[in-house]
Amino acid sequence: MLLEALSSAILGLALAWAYAVRLPHRLPARPLVLSTGIAGALFGAFVTRSALDAGGFLLSLIGAAVVSAASLSLLLRPAGRLRRRSATA
Repeated sequence: MLLEALSSAILGLALAWAYAVRLPHRLPARPLVLSTGIAGALFGAFVTRSALDAGGFLLSLIGAAVVSAASLSLLLRPAGRLRRRSATA
């Protein structure tokens, strides 16, 4: 159980670091990105472990990766500036 939590946290940290390196202009501050990745992975492992009831180590890591990537995607900002045109009357 402890090994699953540690592995999930490391996986979340690796995903968050990859996001932070690849998309620095579209993400907020790096500490927020890293902590979101870790928290998402731990929550994903917890949910997967609870739902599958000791379904396996690999399945817990897959659930951790999915939830971590989903939570990191919520931090992304639009790439360019949004063009707002006023409606003509």
